[in-house]
Amino acid sequence: MSPVPQMSLPKAADQKTAQKSSEPTAGRSLLALCKGASDPLRLDILRVLSKDSFGVQELAGIFSVPQPGMSHHLKILAQCGLVETRREGNSIFYRRAVLMGDSELDAFQANLYSTIDAVALSPQNTKRMTAVHKERSLQSQEYFQKNASRFQEKQGLLCEPEQYFANVKQLLDLMELPAKARVMEVGPGEGLLLQELARRFQKVVALDNSKKMLELTRQRLTPNAKIEFVNSSLEAYSAANSAMEAIVLNMVLHHMPSPARTFQKLGQMVSRGGYVLVADLCAHDQEWTKASCGDVWQGFDPQELKSWAKASGFTEEQSSYLGLKNGFQIQLRLFCKE
Repeated sequence: MSPVPQMSLPKAADQKTAQKSSEPTAGRSLLALCKGASDPLRLDILRVLSKDSFGVQELAGIFSVPQPGMSHHLKILAQCGLVETRREGNSIFYRRAVLMGDSELDAFQANLYSTIDAVALSPQNTKRMTAVHKERSLQSQEYFQKNASRFQEKQGLLCEPEQYFANVKQLLDLMELPAKARVMEVGPGEGLLLQELARRFQKVVALDNSKKMLELTRQRLTPNAKIEFVNSSLEAYSAANSAMEAIVLNMVLHHMPSPARTFQKLGQMVSRGGYVLVADLCAHDQEWTKASCGDVWQGFDPQELKSWAKASGFTEEQSSYLGLKNGFQIQLRLFCKE
């Protein structure tokens, strides 16, 4: 048996290196989190990302800094785990990291977020952020103004409503709402689901920010006194004295300028015990949908919808996922207002 080799004691300089390398990863991550939050601009970036996701160019415009400088700050925030990235075609969008509760640093990071959010963003930066949302919204409106007459053709490139309509009706059954309930469909399109809502409920609001699309919906339906047609964006809609028991978003969330803010608005509009039903695409990499279908977002990760809903006062009741032959996957989500 070979003798065990003798180990020499490290020198003082080597002892420091050995001690540093043996520090727990969580300790190094904590240092990285503190470093990431140690810059005033990065704190402002985290405030902006608290409710929405933005691309590098959008953030550079909001804060009036050169894009290379913004990319540098975002890289630091991403490396320390304060922000996450998501690819939308050739663009990368940044959002605050979702905390899953499985790390000892989550409590620290959550407290950091809440402390950051307690300080209001400057009016100037808020104004620029609103301008970004407006630009996204105008792009979507322009698309539907030009393609209203070809809506069914464009929708068919992604999926046909009949492919998942039966599943949507099952979720409507689970709501168990009375006939007198006040419900809304945002972006009713051809009106297939709107007819089903009018069959079930006495008060139905059809909301669309495109006047042409709304008129198309009206023309395709038999006149029905139960349906109120409203030409407005969801953000601008005022329903202070008429809370909804249910709001349905059928393949429209990926057209919204800010899905996170959409959920915030839904949280304000839906009464306690009411529902939000979302049918939309799961995240995909088919960038052609932006030009061909007017999509702002290439679907959504299921966890994104859940986190937005939770932050707006909703709990998830049911969810189902349907794969389609063309490679898309539809997610059907039912959320209840707490």
